[in-house]
Amino acid sequence: MTSRALDNLGLLTPQASAADRAALLDAVQFGARCFGGGTVGGWTLAWTITLPLAGAAVLYGIGVTRLWSRAGVGRAVMRLQLCAFIAGWLVLALALLSPIHEASRGIFAAHMIEHELVMVVAAPLLVLARPLPLFLWGLPKSYRKPIGGLLHGMGRGLGRSGLTDPLPATLLHGLAIWLWHVPFLFRAALVTEWLHWLQHFTFLSTGLIFWWALLGRASRRSGSSIVHLFATSLHTGLLGVLLFLTPQLWFGEQSREAASWGLTALEDQQLAGLIMWVPAGVIYAGAALALAALWIVESGKSALYHADALPTR
Repeated sequence: MTSRALDNLGLLTPQASAADRAALLDAVQFGARCFGGGTVGGWTLAWTITLPLAGAAVLYGIGVTRLWSRAGVGRAVMRLQLCAFIAGWLVLALALLSPIHEASRGIFAAHMIEHELVMVVAAPLLVLARPLPLFLWGLPKSYRKPIGGLLHGMGRGLGRSGLTDPLPATLLHGLAIWLWHVPFLFRAALVTEWLHWLQHFTFLSTGLIFWWALLGRASRRSGSSIVHLFATSLHTGLLGVLLFLTPQLWFGEQSREAASWGLTALEDQQLAGLIMWVPAGVIYAGAALALAALWIVESGKSALYHADALPTR
């Protein structure tokens, strides 16, 4: 945007000094870079990401404040839930806005770090936070009932579809991971901006469904979550091993800036595969072991309850 364009928009008076014109022009150009998908100091501030993140934080903060003002601090919303939301939100912002995202366009290892942060760290934290009721409490009172009813209906629809059951959720999430690593789809997401963001949305949304299905009370009680977490660890680990061991470049364009990290394109791909294989696998396995411990404890409590309920002579 030029100074003449600012004049035509009526943003400057004829008497404005050259310094005022330059300052306003710099501010407008800065805003255009921020909200047009450009980077500022390595940070990507596209409005399609910043506005939803900011809106979620504001709604959650208002909801927590309202509930705690009525029920008392730490009631209705546990402090651990609040910490989980803050941590999940920060990890999501780190993955999608920080220099990691900008580096991910030309360095495969950074790309893999970004996606693992979204699917394996941010998604389970946000599920554990259970933020939807807090979002509703953050809305004006007149909007809570209709939007709450809409969300309830959508939730029931998902439940009837079976997508929130452990097996379908695991298959859906796995399908998203493998499909986006099909070479022609992966390359298309590299050069087409809306496909790039669709890739992120797919990973996050299926990740949320996956963790929601596995961290639910019914899944924990049956122990099925443990099996599905280990299965996910195995198939994502397999994809990581293939990337790590193959002598061929799968996505050469993805590693075009690998030299800036002191890597060749093949080394960059191998590092990306190693990140998917080991750190992500450790998180899946750790979650499975934690759920196994909970399952054993809950099974023991249930056995004791039923034993106490048996009639005695």
